[in-house]
Amino acid sequence: MKKPPLLISACLAGKNCRYDASSATLSCLAELREHYELIEVCPEQLGGLLTPRPCTELVKERVLTKDALDFTEQFLSGAKKALLIAQLQACNIALLMERSPSCGSHTVYDGTFSGTLIEGEGVFAHLLRQMGFAIYTAQTIEVLMKANTAWCESEPR
Repeated sequence: MKKPPLLISACLAGKNCRYDASSATLSCLAELREHYELIEVCPEQLGGLLTPRPCTELVKERVLTKDALDFTEQFLSGAKKALLIAQLQACNIALLMERSPSCGSHTVYDGTFSGTLIEGEGVFAHLLRQMGFAIYTAQTIEVLMKANTAWCESEPR
């Protein structure tokens, strides 16, 4: 029986692709692989950004660094490329890294670079939601899992 495809932020799948070249590997990654065909994407890298890269936050619908360098176009380009990958794999569910200016689906940093979180969504999460994707995070992963599994947390390396 073919496993359903699950789009996953590459950092949650153990890739060192976060802005600081770290990952946020899920402790239940092996279990996820038992239930789903994981499609790993990093929209920021797909948009041409290097790793490591400057920290960015959403500021009035733009993706900026603390020094006001604008990476909005790279984020939009990467989001579109990652969406295409998902569509080619007939995927309509995603497991994304919360708080990211790309993948945050419920909360993102407020644009002041003070570590303050606000309700909102990143560029990629917004695009996926517009396209009808069901979006999950490390905090809501238990809903995604088919079996009653212990709550799965993100474990930054």
